[in-house]
Amino acid sequence: MDALTITNLTKKFGDKTVLDKLNLSVPKHSIFGFVGKNGAGKTTTMKTVLGLLKPDEGRITVAGERVVYGQTKTNRHIGYLPDVPEFYSYMTPYEYLAFCGKISEIPAKDLKSRCCGLLELVGLKNEKHRIKGFSRGMKQRLGIAQALLNRPKLLICDEPTSALDPVGRKEILDILLLAKEQTTILFSTHILSDVERICTDAAFLDKGTIVLQGSVSGMRNLNSSKKYVLELADRKDTEKIMQAFTGLTLNQNHELVFREESGLLFSILHFIAEQKIPVQKLEHMEIPLEDLFLEVTKP
Repeated sequence: MDALTITNLTKKFGDKTVLDKLNLSVPKHSIFGFVGKNGAGKTTTMKTVLGLLKPDEGRITVAGERVVYGQTKTNRHIGYLPDVPEFYSYMTPYEYLAFCGKISEIPAKDLKSRCCGLLELVGLKNEKHRIKGFSRGMKQRLGIAQALLNRPKLLICDEPTSALDPVGRKEILDILLLAKEQTTILFSTHILSDVERICTDAAFLDKGTIVLQGSVSGMRNLNSSKKYVLELADRKDTEKIMQAFTGLTLNQNHELVFREESGLLFSILHFIAEQKIPVQKLEHMEIPLEDLFLEVTKP
């Protein structure tokens, strides 16, 4: 059973169709990248999963239970981190988590250990300052701790790294990798490098419809290239190979780039061996997910 299943989800605002028969399956204990341009329908999807928006059509289940608009029953399975989390700024991180725990009726005997464990997970265990002095990245980390407080079966993060610097982004991604041991993670993003770094699965959303979905490794295989990059020790040898073969180009690093067709790779390797040409590098080019996303979402 998947942690989240969405079937034929449709949502309109007036004459505009924001979600158009959207289908999505998020496997248990996956880190699932929900990828789309701004305005593609990511946030609308998440709000519908949370029961905050009423769908025009379709069905959503979380941990096997159907989501019903206006009811919060299924939200006991969900932890949610908005793109800009808000806190009581006069509290410390521990005070805030303890306050949330009491509201959630977490037993007092478990609350302290759970708060301390989560603060350690997000790197705030020894932070005694008030939240009002926190950076954006620190607030995102505290938001993850709060979202995990109820031990949810599904953690939803809406653009968790979009406004962070490179260090802050790395910290959040590392925390999500650790949190995968506790829950299933769905996070929306338009940063494809984040997806490539930590996601096990992903879906590309365009104009309210899923245009590609599957494991990240499967997408890489789908997107595999027959291009190769060859770097030689001597530029004279580079020119010699370009004269001997057609279909080769030079990139900005003065490396030879070519597509493997009709045995060209083996012909070049045979030529190199015969001529005793020193090779610095020969590698297969893997086209990034960003290029695949642009390909499947182009007008």
